Amino acid sequence: MSTSSVSSVKRVAVVGTGVIGASWVAYFLAHGLDVNATDPSPGAEDRLRAAVAQHWPTLERFGLVPGASVDRLRFHDSLEDAVSVADFVQENGPERMDFKIDLFRRMDAAAPPDTILASSSSGLAISGVQSGCAHPQRVVLGHPFNPPHLIPLVEVIGGEQTSAEAIERTMAFYAAIGKRPIHVKREVKGHIANRLQAALWREAFHLVNEGVASVADIDTAIAHGPGLRWAVMGPFMNLHLSGGAGGIEHVLAHLGGPIEDWWKDLGAPSMTADLKQKVTQGVADELGSRRTSDLEAARDTLLLNLIRAKAETGKLD
Repeated sequence: MSTSSVSSVKRVAVVGTGVIGASWVAYFLAHGLDVNATDPSPGAEDRLRAAVAQHWPTLERFGLVPGASVDRLRFHDSLEDAVSVADFVQENGPERMDFKIDLFRRMDAAAPPDTILASSSSGLAISGVQSGCAHPQRVVLGHPFNPPHLIPLVEVIGGEQTSAEAIERTMAFYAAIGKRPIHVKREVKGHIANRLQAALWREAFHLVNEGVASVADIDTAIAHGPGLRWAVMGPFMNLHLSGGAGGIEHVLAHLGGPIEDWWKDLGAPSMTADLKQKVTQGVADELGSRRTSDLEAARDTLLLNLIRAKAETGKLD
């Protein structure tokens, strides 16, 4: 996308304003965009404005783009009205293929012909979502990582009928507003980040199920161990640094065999009622008297400081 076409995105429509949608709304507003929001749920506008107000102090600490204001939010009862003058659409509806197909069909019919229609779907294939559209070439997946107003990652994926131009324009738009988009080359269940998370969750649930460790111990093992390194750089770069002067080549030569043995020994648990109860009780025990809202606030502060620190180093990209 050219600089002029990136700057032409002045108004974003956010369709669906639950947890993810509201976070997107706050982020777009903080970056000086006008936002048309719509959600058919009763009381959706009040909940959205409350959520934006809750996120705004954190975004102010990040640094607002000149002209950014919560007053640039407009709520529409009509989906068609919301998207009819939008330069970019970010959809956040329920994770049901039949629902998405009909929703995108309606948006495709109402939105201007050059407007990108992006879905935040965490697992659905965009090829299915675009199947009812008259202009499927402009339909993409733009999957954020929760919470979108803080976490930079966006996974961009095209479907069978998505054009290369739409992918390029979407990547450029997200990058222009401070996101870190990656292009997922082909459709897979869960995209990239959720698949990586699922691999860790699978073994975490297995270790709890087998009585190897408590829920709290597993959280400690990650949060005070590899999770600290993963927050700085990814798994391959961490492996590279583990190899010293020999780098990744040295690591794979000496640990390739043991790593493969660990892979073979990983568990494959089933999400039984008993396992669900073990994990639920384990989380309750770990949480204790602490409030979830307090943990979220502390998490957001630490995330803000970490993202700032990484940006200031300029050496970890």
